[in-house]
Amino acid sequence: MAQEFTINSTAIEDKINQLLPSQGGFGAGIDFSASTMVVPIIDLTESASGSALRVDLQTAFSETTTSTTLKNVTNSTLISTTGYYKLLFNVVSSYNTGNKSASLNIFDGTSSVDIFKVSHLTGGGNMDIDIRQDMVIYLKAGHSLRGTVDNECTLNISSRQIADISGNLVNP
Repeated sequence: MAQEFTINSTAIEDKINQLLPSQGGFGAGIDFSASTMVVPIIDLTESASGSALRVDLQTAFSETTTSTTLKNVTNSTLISTTGYYKLLFNVVSSYNTGNKSASLNIFDGTSSVDIFKVSHLTGGGNMDIDIRQDMVIYLKAGHSLRGTVDNECTLNISSRQIADISGNLVNP
């Protein structure tokens, strides 16, 4: 049989009132109590049931990953569906001389904003460049991700949608 205890502690009352302001201090003259009875607490959230992935695991690449290689293209559309996307990409160039460039931009149908750009890579002699980058982007209705690369560079892009436009996670 459970035993009941009354707890008279100003420190505990103050801490509970601080952490749980909706309790309002219980009013004057009401004490807290404790019991030796074991009361099970059941967590019914998706995370507790194991049906939802942690956010860091949710961004993993999988067979739904799209990979594209661009070379010598201007404003090639890579993604045109709304939502949040994880991108992993690299720019590779081997050259002797001359200017090189590669970029990714978000296009709204009228104008574009560069989200990544590397340009005017000049050099003499043999020089290899390999720039790697990863980022998360958001595309709203009417927007698309585009890539531009000159003929002396190669842009390799892997992408996967990680959430829809409302922020609902898309598992790998």
